[in-house]
Amino acid sequence: MIDPDAPTRGRVIGDGLSWTARWSWRFLAVAAALVVVGLVIGQLWSIVFPVLLGLIIATVIEPPVAWLRARGTPSTLAALLVVLAGLGVLGGVVALLAPSVAGQAPQIAQGAAGGLQQIQQWVQGPPLNLGASQIGNYLDLAVQRLQQSAAQIAGGVVTGITAVANGVINGVLAIILAFLFVKDGPKFLPWLRRRTGPTAGEHLEQVGRRAWARLGGFIRSQAVIGLVDAVFIGVGLVIFGVPLALPLAVLTFFGAFIPIIGAFVAGALAVLIALVVQGPTVAIGVLILILAVQQIEGNLLQPLVQGKGLGLNSAVVILAVTGGSSLFGIAGAFFAVPVAAVGAEIFRYLDQQVARRTGEPDPEPDDGAARPGPDGPDREDTVAEGDAPDA
Repeated sequence: MIDPDAPTRGRVIGDGLSWTARWSWRFLAVAAALVVVGLVIGQLWSIVFPVLLGLIIATVIEPPVAWLRARGTPSTLAALLVVLAGLGVLGGVVALLAPSVAGQAPQIAQGAAGGLQQIQQWVQGPPLNLGASQIGNYLDLAVQRLQQSAAQIAGGVVTGITAVANGVINGVLAIILAFLFVKDGPKFLPWLRRRTGPTAGEHLEQVGRRAWARLGGFIRSQAVIGLVDAVFIGVGLVIFGVPLALPLAVLTFFGAFIPIIGAFVAGALAVLIALVVQGPTVAIGVLILILAVQQIEGNLLQPLVQGKGLGLNSAVVILAVTGGSSLFGIAGAFFAVPVAAVGAEIFRYLDQQVARRTGEPDPEPDDGAARPGPDGPDREDTVAEGDAPDA
């Protein structure tokens, strides 16, 4: 006699299809929600951008503010002193770079003119064998194209000026927001926990602390790595006699905040200037220097400074930077990796909660220690829904 409750092929296949259908609908709902969030962020980018930039700045200035606050300095005064000191350092860097750029720009222009003459001599010889009249015709054609595109060029200049003005406004707003974030930051997570209740509030507080710690650790570690890269590359450029060594070193420092892509762009610009001004031999030497520094960074500095670092595969980092730049330009490339790091930290927390409720071992036991938050160390890294303390 056949047991009616015994599993049959049809029942097993039907259960599998039902399970797949349920999760497919859930996946579509989550994907639609993410698309809506992306559209909202795109429409409100003028607001989201200074907020995100303010959070990035806040992660940098929060440690010295916390140090002053721990020694009895009022929160508002501590935040104000650190912000003013940061602005003073930034102004000093700009004042230091401006004479260097203005003084060495003619040398670069002269080197570029000499490079153009060398290119002209090369194209006149084998294998191209272009005559002077042919080169003149190509130059005339290029001038005509530029004249025809004068309106577009003028529009691009106006757009660039507008972008610079918006950048200045966003920068000022981001500094103000960073000041407010640091001044009132220790009050935010407890306030959020009280307002959302003992269950959801505890999870939000834990996720907030972990995301803040991950974001701050990434920014500070990248600052250390960028500083070391800038020092070594800057000294090497000075030894090679490459113009604009100091501005290129500063660009290398800021390029470190866009992993992989930023270092490539800064290094390519340094090699290009060396090629134009000093010739191919020096350019090859600069290229070898940059590759050596990048190898030291990847094999020594990042494991030493970051430890586990972002916990993101290099492919994920590249895809994040590419996606962010395609959606929101340079700003998107800058924010892509921090956002991906925070998202990965949230996923780790959820993974630990699932493992805890199913009785599985902690998937990342080394990552489960208490993490310092903006107002002190965590009480515990994870908490199950039924174990959450009262708000």
